[in-house]
Amino acid sequence: MTTAPTKPTTQHVPAGVCTHVSLIEMVFPEQTNHYGTLFGGQALALMDKAAFVVASRYCRRTVVTASSEKTDFWAPVSQGQLVELDATVVEVGRSSIRVRVELWAEDLLSGDRHLATRGDFVLVALDAHGKPTRVPALAEGNV
Repeated sequence: MTTAPTKPTTQHVPAGVCTHVSLIEMVFPEQTNHYGTLFGGQALALMDKAAFVVASRYCRRTVVTASSEKTDFWAPVSQGQLVELDATVVEVGRSSIRVRVELWAEDLLSGDRHLATRGDFVLVALDAHGKPTRVPALAEGNV
């Protein structure tokens, strides 16, 4: 016999609320270069995905990447490591959202973590006709 959940099983998160997301991925052989470390293009793709998710959740609109800026690669990420992508909305314009993404690498056996990569992405919200559209203002204290 099963019992009914005691907590609500549905939620609604409106636009302008979600300013941070974390995504977790594993680094598999097909994502690595000839050194056995995460290929830079793969790292950028994972970071862009995290930026897309937080921007979409923030504005609840279709978003597209307009630019990736100032991405620094500080340390390699090895095959078999876990990567945690922390994406935070740091600035909002009329139709644009700037997202800072940090890529953390973690050795699953030792638990050691290090910041491997950080970069900024700008995404633009689009209306149903593919034209830039307004996004909610960033609330004070959400940066």
